[in-house]
Amino acid sequence: MAEKKILIVDDQVGIRMLMREALKDLTSQLEMAASGQEAIEKFLSFQPDIMLIDLKMPGMNGLEVLEALQDKREKCRIILMTAYGELDVMSQVPKIGIDEYLTKPFDINELRQIITRYL
Repeated sequence: MAEKKILIVDDQVGIRMLMREALKDLTSQLEMAASGQEAIEKFLSFQPDIMLIDLKMPGMNGLEVLEALQDKREKCRIILMTAYGELDVMSQVPKIGIDEYLTKPFDINELRQIITRYL
């Protein structure tokens, strides 16, 4: 079975590096994006199986990215990351193909458990 591809999208470099470090033993197929626009470009070229994406980013936010990719991501599992204070926003957002929510700050073991479910 082919290794699953994971795309990590977050504007904070520390979060991206932490997640890459936490997931590197699960797959070597890891890509990262720092913005919504970069996420769209990487998604189209990399074609990930799993995308971890932050809700709140400058410019294009996570939901806008998911909307832009709506018809191209049918086989990709989506894990939306959000800060604890943004949960009220999440309740107002329709579930547009989001498989999981991960609340920041998150536990690395929780992240690994979620990813392992989809590998």
